[in-house]
Amino acid sequence: MLISIDTRGAKLYAGTGIGTYTHQLMKNIMNLDRKNQYLFFWPGEGYDRFNGFHNIHVHLVGTKNKTFWTYDYIPHHVKKSKAQLFHIPQNGIGLPKEKFCKYVVTVHDLIPYILPETVGYSYRERFIQEMPSIIENADIIITVSEYSKQDIISYFGVPDKKIVVTPLAADDIYRPINHMEAKNFIKNIYGVDREFILYLGGFSPRKNILGLIRAYHQSLKRLKGIYDLVIVGAPKDSHGQIVSTIEQLGIKNRVIFTGFAPYSHLPYFYNAASLFVYPSIYEGFGLPPLEAMSCGCPTITSNLTSIPEVVDDAALLINPYDIDALTEAIVQVLEDKKLSMELIVKGLKRASQFSWENTAKNTLKVYEALLKV
Repeated sequence: MLISIDTRGAKLYAGTGIGTYTHQLMKNIMNLDRKNQYLFFWPGEGYDRFNGFHNIHVHLVGTKNKTFWTYDYIPHHVKKSKAQLFHIPQNGIGLPKEKFCKYVVTVHDLIPYILPETVGYSYRERFIQEMPSIIENADIIITVSEYSKQDIISYFGVPDKKIVVTPLAADDIYRPINHMEAKNFIKNIYGVDREFILYLGGFSPRKNILGLIRAYHQSLKRLKGIYDLVIVGAPKDSHGQIVSTIEQLGIKNRVIFTGFAPYSHLPYFYNAASLFVYPSIYEGFGLPPLEAMSCGCPTITSNLTSIPEVVDDAALLINPYDIDALTEAIVQVLEDKKLSMELIVKGLKRASQFSWENTAKNTLKVYEALLKV
């Protein structure tokens, strides 16, 4: 059987949840399935990763004029190849309306419908315009959490049997590292001297960074000023509001923005931190808490949307709209070493229950079931 996958997201959206998902799905399918033939659409350089995989056929596409590649070139070549199945992992964007094989799409979340103000205009308009036909034309919809599945059912009236949940996982690089080794690494490269509370996961308004900053400010005196707040990246969305809030609260010298951090550095941040806080308002899955727990970092996160089903009882859950509750949770975890250790142990155990290999195996089961029909 010939299975075609639009794998461009692994490179074009590297560092995002969709990029990580596409990369890991592609990598694990390559390792697991040598029986079927695959046609991957890949943008530009880096295709040497496919060397030695004789059942993987790579079709190079461009990175500019994405509209042409997405809506014209790739569908044309899928049809021409006579592939039996076409999978689009990045929310199904570009799924052909003409039906010439089995269609699988991965819809990660419905954020453009639910929190439209938190996504860019052009993406939001394209997503809302295309999603009804994507949902209708797909033979199977894969999604990443039970919460997202229920959202899709609620918005589009999709039959339960048409949606398959394949949870995500933390990459293998997220593992415990010696705490002092990690701290020295972060100190030498990023200049972070003090113990610190960590946030990592982007700057969209739905990530609730302003709430975290306010809770951190409230906790500072109670924690005797021991901990800095380290935010990985540099603010883009809400830049002015984030910076002005920090200045108004008088904590400019205590909140550290690292700027761009390479992917390989992220496990060191998790391992060096005393606490990871992720007070997001909405997630289709939410990888950062799982990554933190995989590294043995005690975690506080939101009790909303998909996050509770991901972390279970291995993180301290709070209402992200309640700044006082978040403050109390920060103080509690950092002052109660027994609680902190309990979260570390539970977190490691919970994170071990997720794997990208299982994600790929469950996806292959979807392909096999469709191709048998």
